[in-house]
Formats: sequence, C-alpha cells, structure tokens
Amino acid sequence: MSPSQYSPEVLEKIELLQQKFKASGQDLSSYLEGLLYADYLTYWDYINLDILLSLQQPKTSFKDEKIFIIYHQITELYFKLIIWELEQIAEKNPLDAEFFKARLARVNMYFDQLISSFAVMWKGMEKDQFLKFRMSLLPSSGFQSAQYRVIEILSTDVHQLIHIDVRGKLKNEPNPDLLFDNLYWQQGAVELATGEKTLTLKTFEKKYKKPLSDFIENYRDQNIWKKYQSCMDKDEALQKMMRDYDLKANVFWPLAHYKSAVRYLHRSPQDIAATGGTNWQKYLPPRFQKVIFFPDLWTPTEMEEWGKGWVVKEIFGEEGE
Repeated sequence: MSPSQYSPEVLEKIELLQQKFKASGQDLSSYLEGLLYADYLTYWDYINLDILLSLQQPKTSFKDEKIFIIYHQITELYFKLIIWELEQIAEKNPLDAEFFKARLARVNMYFDQLISSFAVMWKGMEKDQFLKFRMSLLPSSGFQSAQYRVIEILSTDVHQLIHIDVRGKLKNEPNPDLLFDNLYWQQGAVELATGEKTLTLKTFEKKYKKPLSDFIENYRDQNIWKKYQSCMDKDEALQKMMRDYDLKANVFWPLAHYKSAVRYLHRSPQDIAATGGTNWQKYLPPRFQKVIFFPDLWTPTEMEEWGKGWVVKEIFGEEGE
C-alpha cells in the first residue's frame, strides 16, 4: 500500500511517532515490527485480575473473614485515589479554582463511597464469626493504615493533627519528628494502664515514621489548606466543598467506623478491646479528637459541637440538639 492510500490521520500519526522515537534515539520500524507480534490486550491482563483475586489470604476458616479482607483492600484503593487527587492539587502551580474544585469534587465523591460502604462492615458479617476470626489478626489494626495518615498530612497544616492536649504548646514547633510523635492518633494506641506504646504502634512506627515525617516536611507549605489560601480566584463554591471535605473526612468517616466498632465491640459491663489494643472509644469519636482540617472555615460554635449531633442521632438513636 503506497503512502497515498493512507488517510491523512494515519500519516499524521506515523509522522508524530517518527518524531517521538527519533527524539529518544529509537528506531520506529523496530517498534512497528514488535506490534506485528504482540497479542491484543485483554481486560484481565490490563487490570491484573488473576493477581488481584489472589490477594485475599484469610488466616482462619471463617467465611466472613474474606469479606473483612476485601472490604479493607477496597478501602485502601479508595485512599489511593484520594491521595492521587490531593497530590495533583498540592503540586499544581499556578492553581486555579476550576482545577481545585474538579479534583476536590472527586475526593468528596470517594469519601461518600467510603462512608456509605461501611454498611458492609456492620451489616455484612456475622458478629460471632467476626469476634472469633479477629483474634487471629492480632496485633494488626486498621489504625496502621499509612495511606490515611498521608491523606491527613496532605490536607492541612500538621499542627491541626496534633493531639488537642498539646496542640497549643506545639503550635510553632518545626521539628517533623517531634510533631509526628504528638499526632492525635498516637494516643489511640497506648496501653491505658501504663501509657506504653502498643506493639501495633511500635511496628507501625518502625515501618512508617521516617517516610511520614519526611512527608510532613515536604508538604508543610503546599498542603491543601495552604493551596486554598493562595488560590487567587477561590469562591463560595470552593469554600463549601472544603467544608464538605472536612466533615466527610473528620466526622462522617470516623463515625461510620465508630458505629461498626460499637456494633461488634460494645459489651456491658466492659467493651471488647480492639485487635491492635487501640483505645477505639477515645480514638474514633471526632468530639474527643477535634481534628479539623480547616478551622478558619468554621465558627467557634461549629467547632465546639464537632461531630456531636451525628453521634447522638446515629449511635444512640436520638435527635441532636
């Protein structure tokens, strides 16, 4: 077939390919020959389906453990999507409100999926099975999700993530290692009787303290809050999306988790301990932690009542004041 028999679109693409490969010192004809021998791409190969479906490795014979594993794997994939969008906001210069809102809308959509999906955890497993297979998971815990810590660090000034008891004292502290040691969730993984770190926390720090401390330093000046402050054309719509994100991440998501914990671990006269020894009663409820990504977007009353109305309604079945 002569060149004249090709459509202009095909000839244009061949020319563009020639330019691309020439720029990197590659021979176009060799790559075209490779295409002759290559198999067509399949769906299962593209998404590595066989590998994906082999990643569920239960530790017990209880059927519902597979549900537990798959749910947490899906959650981590959603976390990866959220990080992907937040990083785009953080790294774009200059950043305009249109781009900001488009990416933040995706983040909020992903959190909506996460929040609603937690029904799988508190409706989708038999309590008796869960209370048995969970004992084979010690000392692991969802507390050890490093991706969620990345989401938090990407979202706000790290001082907003400091435990509320020392937040004021460390307001101007620059040392990322010291800041890491005082992040709010640290208090959720200490032994109540002794104040000592649990094995869950020790193993987490061994693997992730250095990269997370580096992350704190790297995003100190380009987290989502800093980018919002510097966005020249921000408007009320973006502000509302920021507030929605704050609520989804710091109220509705942890309380969905809390609702599941109550379903499985609440028992009179004494609650059942979480697998990693985490103090879930104090760690999960937002009204105790007062973690707010964007405090300047909320009134003092709103911050004082942070998460309270939802707890009253959803956990105790009463309407909030």
